[in-house]
Amino acid sequence: MRTVIQRVKEAHVKVDGKIIGQIAQGLLIFLGVARDDGEPSAEYLIKKITELRIFEDAQGKMNVSARDAGAQFLVVSQFTLYGNCDKGRRPSFDEAADPARGEALYNYFVTQLKATKAVVQTGQFRAMMDVSLINDGPVTLIIDSK
Repeated sequence: MRTVIQRVKEAHVKVDGKIIGQIAQGLLIFLGVARDDGEPSAEYLIKKITELRIFEDAQGKMNVSARDAGAQFLVVSQFTLYGNCDKGRRPSFDEAADPARGEALYNYFVTQLKATKAVVQTGQFRAMMDVSLINDGPVTLIIDSK
């Protein structure tokens, strides 16, 4: 699994013009699932993301974890994170999981993240989504489970 996480002051996702997920301060998580990913990949990423110290302490240093900061999470599926642009002018998505497997692991990730007692909102799997955010910092990181 591959994620792009962005520390945000707020974020929301719309489908057909309607907000379906919305958070205040926290992390926007774009999540891509590879063909060979499994539940251990999701568990690794959840632990890494919730414990990653990327929120500021009283001295302004990134020293507070998402868990300790009470961060909210907005999880948006994004298979294009596995787009390979090495050859030609059109990305190849051969490394991405098929839709059924991708959705199952996306749902597993969301369920396990909710089990941490955090506020978790989501986009809609396989939908065209409009994602809006106010990036905080900006702080943007790429985390891969491999």
